[in-house]
Amino acid sequence: MAKRDYYEILNVARNASEAEIKQAYRRLAMKHHPDRNPGDQVAEEKFKEAKEAYEALSDARKRAAYDQFGHAGVDGSAGGGFGGPADLGDLFGGVFRDIFGGGMRGGAQSYRGADLRYPLDLTLEEAVFGTTAKIRVPTLVTCATCTGTGAKPGTKPTTCPTCRGVGQVRMQQGFFSIQQTCPRCQGRGTIIPEPCETCRGVGRVEEQKTLSVKVPAGVDNGDRIRLAGEGEAGEHGGPPGDLYVQIQVKPHPIFSREDSDLYCEVPIGFTTAALGGDLEVPTLDGRLSLKIPPETQTSKVFRIRGKGVKPVRGGPTGDLLCRVVVETPVNLTREQKELLQQFADTMEAGGKRHTPQQGSWLDGVKKFFEDMKF
Repeated sequence: MAKRDYYEILNVARNASEAEIKQAYRRLAMKHHPDRNPGDQVAEEKFKEAKEAYEALSDARKRAAYDQFGHAGVDGSAGGGFGGPADLGDLFGGVFRDIFGGGMRGGAQSYRGADLRYPLDLTLEEAVFGTTAKIRVPTLVTCATCTGTGAKPGTKPTTCPTCRGVGQVRMQQGFFSIQQTCPRCQGRGTIIPEPCETCRGVGRVEEQKTLSVKVPAGVDNGDRIRLAGEGEAGEHGGPPGDLYVQIQVKPHPIFSREDSDLYCEVPIGFTTAALGGDLEVPTLDGRLSLKIPPETQTSKVFRIRGKGVKPVRGGPTGDLLCRVVVETPVNLTREQKELLQQFADTMEAGGKRHTPQQGSWLDGVKKFFEDMKF
């Protein structure tokens, strides 16, 4: 099978710089590395393919030969003037320390702990004004019995006899020397003859951790608060991950929020809408009197400045927008019905249009049916 173009594999231009090539390889290596995809043959093949492309393009002489002769120029370099195959030790030492956040500690590969996510439910008031919340997070912490070594107290891990502490083994295939993760120690460089009874050789144990989270005023759905170093403990002395607290604001019975503005519906009576009046409306920090002008129609929106939310990332405080809904009276007595009928009679006898929206709609309906006539 013909080999794919190395530039195509790394998804870089042919004039890409060394930094761009290295960055592209890091991205692919992080995605397809066997340690992150155990048992995935497709990922392993893609990892090997990316590694081969990087090995050729990261060496200036090999890249020049590849640009001029293609794969034949690089394949011939194994026994030609370019020396032997590149030693991948530096490659793994540099690139994978950056990718996995680890390094060699006493011959063992250390890895950064995983980041954690915790959903935090807040009321609208807590999100708007800020609060301090106590949370309990299940996480992996360093085993206190073995202090993270994984070995039984009084013993210690020993150097892996297969890879001699390197964590990688080299396999010779023709002209090529391929370096792979040691199958015995799984890349750690050490083995544990007598595992710790508490963590069973893992070096970490599961624990519930109580944390205090300070929630700033103005947060909204989807915002995240990062607690550095509060994630899972790293393996073999590696640094811990971070904890990301994901904000989830619960629905409010009165208000809804959109960016920095608050919205609410205010039901008003028929007489208040027609004659006007003063109405008491709620805000998150008290009550306000809202003046309803005469002849107010349903769905009219009144804006109260500065009674919304102060955004957590800065900017002006939003507004409170009150949408009035005119209610039709119910449970009328006979006398009330008679009075309403008398009122309706006076409306029709006056000769004036008292319902402009209804009149406009009826005019539109009349024109619609006239246009349908042939």
